[in-house]
Amino acid sequence: MAVPQRIALTLPSGGALATVEKAKWAETEGFDDLWFADASGIDALTTAAAVAMATERCRIGTAIVPVYSRTPAVLASTAQVLHELSGGRFILGIGTSSPVMMEGWHGQKFEKPLTRLKETVQLIKQIVSGAKTDFDGVTVSSHGYRQAAIPEGIPVYMAALREKMLETAAEFSDGVIINLFPKQALPKIIEHIRIGAERAGKRLEDVEIVCRHHVIVTDDKAEARDRFRMSFAPYYATAVYNSFLEWTGFEEAAAMIREGWAEKDRNKTQGAITDELADSIGIIGTAEECYERVREYATLGITTHIISANQRDRADATYDAFRPTNFSLK
Repeated sequence: MAVPQRIALTLPSGGALATVEKAKWAETEGFDDLWFADASGIDALTTAAAVAMATERCRIGTAIVPVYSRTPAVLASTAQVLHELSGGRFILGIGTSSPVMMEGWHGQKFEKPLTRLKETVQLIKQIVSGAKTDFDGVTVSSHGYRQAAIPEGIPVYMAALREKMLETAAEFSDGVIINLFPKQALPKIIEHIRIGAERAGKRLEDVEIVCRHHVIVTDDKAEARDRFRMSFAPYYATAVYNSFLEWTGFEEAAAMIREGWAEKDRNKTQGAITDELADSIGIIGTAEECYERVREYATLGITTHIISANQRDRADATYDAFRPTNFSLK
């Protein structure tokens, strides 16, 4: 059965109590899902637990938590608690993050990311089945650990950027999470998801594709683009996202960002994200312009649309614009 279209929110980082209150508002307003991500000072899984206790209907997911900062057994046991607290509404979305965060922030070695992510998914699925672990992978292992079985399982989604990870995510996990791609690259991304799905005997239309849309509802596009550049140029300076930008066809922009970052030239780094590129990656404009873009992505294959208002002072206006009473994917 084809995956239904869903409209979701990533909640702001205005403090834990404010997030819980916003989650209640979002559920009342009719949003389908609430998604959380690890960030500086924000633990997605703890936040998800608080929101699970304060809501009744919305799905609750992580997009994402990194596999290097928690062991598979910790992720599985946390997922089981969240499954119980939410009444089966929880989705564990995991990814690799980047060397900047994993090595710089956490002091972990960022090695074999594709293998680490795939093996983590395989081991988590073994654990939530109730089986005693007996797993020796290249990057993770576990023996003799057991927790109560969850007969219906827990959905585990993988975040992916380029071809091998996209195909692996579609093949081995229950859903694929994508993020920060230029619009022109979406057909290429969807094609690799299709390839991976077919390896596992699945149809593309049966794979949930979750996208974090970076949305700024505004009448001042120039100012919003400048703020978008300030927020995301550092992302594309990391090796992971720089290679991704290059893979999507923006080789010159990727090179300029690398050079500007190495030279500590902020203007050069941010300037590589032209107005056209900012508009291609972000969703920036009036409410109607943003609606049109999200609907277009729905026709191109994205099924779960997470509205992420990365400009905090524009968050309320952006979330309000996408309330189901204001916006429909049809």
